[in-house]
Amino acid sequence: MFKSAFRAFGDLLSPEFRSVLFMALGLTIALFIAVLIIAEVLIASFTHFSWPWADQLVGVGTGLALLVAFFFLMSPVTAAFAGLFLDRVAEKVEERHYPWDPRGTPLPAGRAILMAIQFFIVVLVVNLAVLPMVFFGFGAFLLVAANAYLIGREYFEMVAMRHMPLEEAKLLRRENSPTIFVAALLPALMSLIPVLNLTTPLFSTAYFTHLFKSVQASSA
Repeated sequence: MFKSAFRAFGDLLSPEFRSVLFMALGLTIALFIAVLIIAEVLIASFTHFSWPWADQLVGVGTGLALLVAFFFLMSPVTAAFAGLFLDRVAEKVEERHYPWDPRGTPLPAGRAILMAIQFFIVVLVVNLAVLPMVFFGFGAFLLVAANAYLIGREYFEMVAMRHMPLEEAKLLRRENSPTIFVAALLPALMSLIPVLNLTTPLFSTAYFTHLFKSVQASSA
């Protein structure tokens, strides 16, 4: 587990991964900037008060609310974009560290996009459901635990599906669920740290590629 994490951090910082990382980050930031601009334009168009300070207050309040929302939505949105590059990241990890192993088969483009959208929706719903509990103290632990389960399940299965049918990937994940959950606590914690959470999906892809190889070797 620790070996997989160190290797994944090394992969993330390697020149081969930079182009993928910059593309995923660029798409995410561009989306959030577009949403911020559209929201500000809509607010300015449909809210008119008799007092100029009220318009300014609404504008500032909207901006702050969006920034808070971005903090919690950054991880699932980046994850959705990163899902589009999962095969490329996993392939680079396999080429770099496991050249002697059979190469994984890339997922069909349509299926990869569908899985990325599904993962985004599930993570978004779970995070929004758990978010109010953060104000009660224990919510932060629930948020980390929920994200650890989701990250471990989705990333491990997506990586495993490059090498086996879906049902076999699910079975392998269930057989190793305690190990996968504990391993996923690291990217779940990373997803709560601003800026670092932007790298979490690509780190998770590399991380669980290494973990899958380790689990596969121990199951052989």
